[in-house]
Amino acid sequence: MSKARQLADLGNVFDDGALSNRNILINGKFEVNQYNDGSSTSFAAGAYFVADRFDYYTNAGAFAVYSATHEISSDAPDGFSKSLKITCTSGGTIPSTGEVVFRQKIEGYNSSVLNYGSANGESATVSFWIKASVTGDYGLQFVYYDGTNSQFYVSKYTVNSANTWEYKTVTIPPQTTNAFDNVTNGNGLTVYWDLGEGSTYSGTAGAGWGTTYLNGLSGGVKLMENTGATWQITGVQLEVGDTATPFEHRPYSDELQRCFRYYEQWDCVDGENIHLGTSYNGQPVTAIKYVVRKRASPTITLPTAGQTSGTISFLNGTGGYPTTTGTHSTSQVNNRGARIASSGYSGITSAQPAMLYTNGSTIFKFDAEL
Repeated sequence: MSKARQLADLGNVFDDGALSNRNILINGKFEVNQYNDGSSTSFAAGAYFVADRFDYYTNAGAFAVYSATHEISSDAPDGFSKSLKITCTSGGTIPSTGEVVFRQKIEGYNSSVLNYGSANGESATVSFWIKASVTGDYGLQFVYYDGTNSQFYVSKYTVNSANTWEYKTVTIPPQTTNAFDNVTNGNGLTVYWDLGEGSTYSGTAGAGWGTTYLNGLSGGVKLMENTGATWQITGVQLEVGDTATPFEHRPYSDELQRCFRYYEQWDCVDGENIHLGTSYNGQPVTAIKYVVRKRASPTITLPTAGQTSGTISFLNGTGGYPTTTGTHSTSQVNNRGARIASSGYSGITSAQPAMLYTNGSTIFKFDAEL
């Protein structure tokens, strides 16, 4: 893209009222990956997060006929350091009601800038870099959802050269006819990249917004039917208007904070003191606060309670292990923090300090994803 074209595109964005915070999507460079270390990992059926804010969904019917892995790769086009790579390790014919998609669900507060459901609804343009081993047309879908009602739009992009980084842009017309109330912390809009679907869910690109659930392109490439096929993506951006502007490179720290609203993971080291609490009737309790206020009250996954490597325990008032480490539970969970309480402890004196302590490496998970 020439500098003159970039300046012209940015001028169009300025006319629309935004220069910063153009990208409605989060983690489009795949730099934030709290879920794993980025090495090759096999998928499971259902929704499976492959990087922060991006998940891969396959239903049981499709999952039964293929297998695949994902990884964060250092192979990326100029200007980017990472990409998300999916490899079909064993392909099979996707059944008629099967579906395999890569997607990001967008919170209603963020997608509301498109003003969907209004006569003043906005066009939206998604842009990204793609590298795939199979050439042809691929499905790209938008799903507008308010918790009860849905609208679906099927579009497409084309991979022209195998195993070559290509830049794609797709513009979606506004959805103006259904006044959904989706300006909430729930799911407002989802962008789907189709990786294989059955005929039940195949649609025609550009046929308009409709109420029938479609998540793939009729006659399009079904990647998961091709053993050994690969698909990579990075530089993903969604913005208001009919023009794709240069990718908005946000600082890593900013992107990490945005991701924390939906998922936060504490990777604790051996001997880390998590939080100081107290004991009540011989049972320790403490309050914890998340780094970032969550979209909603999260599901909390605590490490196993115990006194061996990879577990957590409250310490007694003198800083040692209690006679017995009991069990832990969470309560008072909200979008700001929670309480970790215990039962079954012995050797803890009431009204004394009780430090929540890690023995070996442990992981706390706070999941408020859409």
